[in-house]
Amino acid sequence: MPDTTNGIRVERAGRIGTVWLDRPDRGNTFTTAMQDELHSQLDLLDRDEDIRAIVVTGAGRLFSAGADMEPGGSTFAFDDERHQRARATMGARPRPWRMRTPIIGALNGSAVGIGLTFPLQWDIRIVNADAKYGFVFTRRGLTPEQNSLWLLPKLVGVGAAMELLLTGRLFRGTEAQQLGLATEAVPGERVLERATEIAHDIADNTSPSAVGATKQLMYEMLAESDREAAFYREWEVFRWMGRQSDCSEGAQSFLAKRPPEFTSSKHAAVPDVTGRWSGSDD
Repeated sequence: MPDTTNGIRVERAGRIGTVWLDRPDRGNTFTTAMQDELHSQLDLLDRDEDIRAIVVTGAGRLFSAGADMEPGGSTFAFDDERHQRARATMGARPRPWRMRTPIIGALNGSAVGIGLTFPLQWDIRIVNADAKYGFVFTRRGLTPEQNSLWLLPKLVGVGAAMELLLTGRLFRGTEAQQLGLATEAVPGERVLERATEIAHDIADNTSPSAVGATKQLMYEMLAESDREAAFYREWEVFRWMGRQSDCSEGAQSFLAKRPPEFTSSKHAAVPDVTGRWSGSDD
């Protein structure tokens, strides 16, 4: 079994990388070193062209009980020096939404606080139907973090997000799926298996460059307020992808009823096409 470093363990199996939150004796609670290690390992897996999908799960009964509260009331009390160090660390930390590899959260057990806002930054979430989840920040005298105020309303709607964030209440995995926070809610023993199935489906049946570009464009579109500009960029990239070798292979393998043999890089650069339709006065 691979070694655990700062509470994180990584396993590679073929084209799938699995990242384990591996502090089960502490409920997989996050220290700063564990947060940094998690992002570092996600970045390393993303840079590896042989890895087509990443699964993140928890060792033991819980996915993550949030931040390590060992220091008690001083856990979040930053003096100026500590605040400056944390700001530099946060600024340098790789962003999951800028990575080209799909990241699938396999939330095998309960998750609260940062244990839930980190998975919110990933692309697909499979949860334990019976486990408890919650954005408990207001119950700890805090505001939500890790970009959750920006993303959660886009996933579940403003009204639902407001209720979840203001109350900080706990909810079951089944409700997470009903709200749109999770893709699927399955029995706890099936969470990792189901997430890995999705990872293999991506690895075996999709074009690396098409998946990487789709993920990039999706997150760009979340921040795009000009619908016509978004329509234009999507169309131009679609036409560009149609001229690449993976598109030809996708069509040929479909017609021949055989598995595709894609050869592109997941980091293939999407052309910088922005603007509007020629001749438009809008």
